[in-house]
Amino acid sequence: MTVISELSQLHPAWADAFNASDIDAMLALAETDQVFVPAPGAALQGEHAKGALEQFLSLGLPISMAVRHAFEANEIGLVIVDWSISGMGPDGSPVELAGTTADVARRGADGWKFVIDNPFGTA
Repeated sequence: MTVISELSQLHPAWADAFNASDIDAMLALAETDQVFVPAPGAALQGEHAKGALEQFLSLGLPISMAVRHAFEANEIGLVIVDWSISGMGPDGSPVELAGTTADVARRGADGWKFVIDNPFGTA
């Protein structure tokens, strides 16, 4: 398991796991009870969150991310990241997804981990 010691490295590590289609590595970068928001206003946890992440992975397209800001206060972090997924989906239709996250992370003994993963954080 990768230990993320710098808050600004959390998203690049997650993108690497996403691009490798490694759901276990993606989930390892989050706290067990993390909240994932796959669409504005739709907060999910547990198996529902995992299922939503798997839907994004099922597109079979890479994600690109650019960290805009990473703010820390004690053991809590707020990270703002621009992201996009684009290309041809499995059914041959074009896919254009993009957003700006507003994600919350916490630093623990095992490094920085997502607490709230909100990919459409500015919506």
